[in-house]
Amino acid sequence: MTDHATNLAPQIRKVAAQLGFAAIGFSAPVPQPLAIQRATAMIEEHRNGEMHYLETGMEERANPSLLLPGLRTIISTAMCYNFPVDRQAGFPKISKYALIDDYHTVVKSQLEKLLAEIKILVGEPLRALIAVDSSPLLEKNLAEEAGIGKTGKNTLLKVPSAGSYVFLGEILLDREIVSTKLTLPNYCGSCGDCLARCPTGALMESGKIDASKCISYLTTELKREFTAEEAAMIGDWMFGCDLCQEVCPYNQQASIPVNDAFNVRDELLNMSTERVLHLTKSGFRELFYGTPIFRIGLRRLKRNSRAVAKNLEREI
Repeated sequence: MTDHATNLAPQIRKVAAQLGFAAIGFSAPVPQPLAIQRATAMIEEHRNGEMHYLETGMEERANPSLLLPGLRTIISTAMCYNFPVDRQAGFPKISKYALIDDYHTVVKSQLEKLLAEIKILVGEPLRALIAVDSSPLLEKNLAEEAGIGKTGKNTLLKVPSAGSYVFLGEILLDREIVSTKLTLPNYCGSCGDCLARCPTGALMESGKIDASKCISYLTTELKREFTAEEAAMIGDWMFGCDLCQEVCPYNQQASIPVNDAFNVRDELLNMSTERVLHLTKSGFRELFYGTPIFRIGLRRLKRNSRAVAKNLEREI
């Protein structure tokens, strides 16, 4: 270990704070046997639904060095998007993360700026890989290893003072960066509000999820038409679901501000199912281009809207 490797961490933390990251931490690539065991169990028990991409890349998850030869340090980051939302009754709901520009683009852009500064600080050529849901990595486990958060009972990472409304991103480096890590507590304690609030039973027990029953999965990942049961399960959620985060006491205490890179698209708030069902392809593109919703396409968004419309009718 060199003094330079030790001194880099505080300098990088300062740059990350200036870029609006809620947290940043450093870890060496170490085996994660328990996490791999859990990931494998999810596949074997078919709790991944149609997310077949989770069935691949297990070797890379177990050994990130396969993604970047010579890997020495994994930088884990979190960016907050916990902005207030004024939702009106009787309208379909859209998850917070989809009311802003696509986080893949925003977080990647901020990580590119961070990496550029790191290269200046290092002062030597280095190899690096930026990942924002783009590489098979055990993001939450790496974040815990870096000391920036703790996974909660709802399977989402909780970051001190920021909560779970965070986007994660990583930079893999072929340079050693040494940093002292905090030992974080279990922020959930005896609370089980998220488990009790999940209306579909997707949260089977603390830290265990059946994604095939998750409203977020049904409205964003499932490509086929809904069964009658699935259509009823999504309730009034047209895209995504925030229920297990909304009831979390820790999220309600979060104090870290939303990153300035995220701007809420007000036109997407309280949008009627009728408007969605009458959208043309050009209208869909105009409204949703650059957001996570654009990824699922107009057909699936209308599928979601038809189901929500029927569910809202039943509530009247």
